[in-house]
Amino acid sequence: MTDLQWPGLPVVVAGLGVSGISAARVLRDLGAAVTVVDGGDGEGLRARAAELEGITVRLGDGDTLPEGTRLIVTSPGWPPSSPLFAAADAAGVPVWGDVELAWHLRKPLESTGEPAPWLAVTGTNGKTTTVQMLASILTAAGQRTAAVGNVGVSVLDAVLAEEPYDVLAVELSSYQLHWAPSLRPHSAAVLNLAPDHLDWHGSMEAYAADKGRIYRGNQVACVYNLADPATEALVREADVEEGCRAIGFGLGTPGLSQFGVVEGLLVDRAFVPDRQKNAAEIGAVEDVNPPAPHNIANALAAAALARAYGVDVKAVRDGLRAFRPDAHRIAQVAVVDEVTWIDDSKATNTHAAAASLAAYQPIVWIAGGLAKGATFDELVQGAAQRLRAAVLIGADRALIREALARHAPDVPVIEAAEGETGAVAMTEVVRAAAGLARPGDTVLLAPACASMDMFTNYGERGDLFAAAVRELGR
Repeated sequence: MTDLQWPGLPVVVAGLGVSGISAARVLRDLGAAVTVVDGGDGEGLRARAAELEGITVRLGDGDTLPEGTRLIVTSPGWPPSSPLFAAADAAGVPVWGDVELAWHLRKPLESTGEPAPWLAVTGTNGKTTTVQMLASILTAAGQRTAAVGNVGVSVLDAVLAEEPYDVLAVELSSYQLHWAPSLRPHSAAVLNLAPDHLDWHGSMEAYAADKGRIYRGNQVACVYNLADPATEALVREADVEEGCRAIGFGLGTPGLSQFGVVEGLLVDRAFVPDRQKNAAEIGAVEDVNPPAPHNIANALAAAALARAYGVDVKAVRDGLRAFRPDAHRIAQVAVVDEVTWIDDSKATNTHAAAASLAAYQPIVWIAGGLAKGATFDELVQGAAQRLRAAVLIGADRALIREALARHAPDVPVIEAAEGETGAVAMTEVVRAAAGLARPGDTVLLAPACASMDMFTNYGERGDLFAAAVRELGR
């Protein structure tokens, strides 16, 4: 399927979401005969279907493979167990994701005759921040670039841009990597691995294997987390280009071929002459915003990928200084009566919440929502000594309450906003937290759960939290 003749090619796009609509339009413009299938049949889907001129849309049946199909391009959310893919496998029809399609549609740059290289990032947590840091560094180095994939510009839009990019900073989910067999990045990083999306992948082993696909065919560097041996194991198993190096990052003094921290300085001991004896200062801890431990690790991973691409140390420092994180990522909302209020609504799993909890103490912790199959014993054990109190919300609050009872029985717990949603719920939650907090405490919204049981998404959850805190301050 590497030399496809697109005109007239019968292609099925699975899913009428944002990525599916984008892929369908791109394929139509290439001349393919496109059919979009989706198991839903609501009013919203019908409205979207009506806007797709020149594309056949089949709603209410996402399981049947249309006769004559030569290729399926799937939206990331469709699991491998879908009947449509079983039918495709039986018929010998390949399944691609949007990343795989984008990889095949890359155009050569006039300057090199080759497509723009991809510097790719995956991991359970920290992907978006790291990719945005990397894009900031590349911009500081004078490169035309963008943070693409699961963040910012879609990867399809990026490769088809009228004005080509010099290099792309690409965030990739485990879903996207599963459906991207041809992907071969210039260099890549796996930031961390923790159980997530196991209902989609079927097991932790399958989830890790899909994450590890990002290292396949790397040319210069496979970047891994010294604090997470599972990421190094993926590097050891990777089939890479000859000469590609394993580059570790961590918060301690770096060894050979590593990035680390020495007396408040960010240090490169990988891409320097005579790294046996030398290292390069690439910035300072205070250049990272915010300078929480997990965010410093993100900065080191971004720096490692940039240095693998050849960026000089000054651009790394300037890019980190210029970077500003997105909302709802360990963002300080306000200080009210000597209590600091932090919005980390993006912490939608236990691994992300653990990183937030490690950055503060004492903490009044706001947690709960949809657990997505997670357990909370390890999280609570690790944070118990930092907790002043906890305010629990959401459908799966009982799981966190039970973990607190087992591992932090002296921590006061309030269950708030039972049966409430939206702004009403969050106002009650913030008032409950304020009643528990003392001067010098941090109230931390790091739910360790998804938000959709009470809010539209994690963004709305964070926005309503910030609004309620500001109202409290008034």
